[in-house]
Amino acid sequence: MNKEHNGLSKFIFMFVFLLLITYSVIIIYPLLWMIISGFKTNQELFLEPWGLPAKLLWSNYKSAWDVGVGKFFVNSLFVTSVSVTVTLFISACCAFPLSRYEFKGQNIFLLIIIGGVMLAPQVSLISLYKLLQRLKIYNTYWALIIPYIAFRIPFTTFLIRSYMLSLPREIEDSAYIDGCTSWRLFWNIILPMCKPIMATSALLAAMSVWNEFMFALVFIEDSTLRTIPVGIMNLRSTLSTNWTILLAALTISALPMIILFIVFQKQFVRGITQGGVKG
Repeated sequence: MNKEHNGLSKFIFMFVFLLLITYSVIIIYPLLWMIISGFKTNQELFLEPWGLPAKLLWSNYKSAWDVGVGKFFVNSLFVTSVSVTVTLFISACCAFPLSRYEFKGQNIFLLIIIGGVMLAPQVSLISLYKLLQRLKIYNTYWALIIPYIAFRIPFTTFLIRSYMLSLPREIEDSAYIDGCTSWRLFWNIILPMCKPIMATSALLAAMSVWNEFMFALVFIEDSTLRTIPVGIMNLRSTLSTNWTILLAALTISALPMIILFIVFQKQFVRGITQGGVKG
């Protein structure tokens, strides 16, 4: 009986292991193909699409950067950095009182904030377009930053609040006994303890903003203000048939998010799975 049970367990383990390996290959291989193809010539790309390049053409990446990806990259970096920073700060400030205090209308405020998760960005496109024009910030960085912040705050607040609810109450009781104010408690004690969920929220918000296409296409007309998704789409006509340079541009656009995830993967996993604070 034990041998049959052990045999079944090993079979299930091997099946799940092979399934995860297959899934990993499906995810990783297209990325590797894109990176490798960025070093090829057009002839190599079409004649040997699955082969390795005879010579690594770093000039493709330089050409992609010079043709406009460099400017798009800087635009996306600025918009993403500002949007994520402001989103995290506002969301943390909202999550703190909703998780640590009890006051009249608390549930109503929570429902209003979380209700924003149900609003699809596509529904508000026309109204946002008219609003940005009336505010005279259409075709500026703020035309992207403000909507990005507004649409990321509800979900980010929900994540941070859920994490703060798991923090032990004894910590803040001790802080208040020592004469700590609410702001100092939030800034010096609660916020540092929330590093895992802050990293998780930052990564999710950064991925959303960095890859966003619809608002960047509609709210920006000036080519010098375009972000990477829209900029690369417009490079297709600029680069004509030079697909290897276009693939190099796609690689450049994907690298920041890949690097961010690698750097913050431990914090990301802790923020998703950890329900409390040890020690």
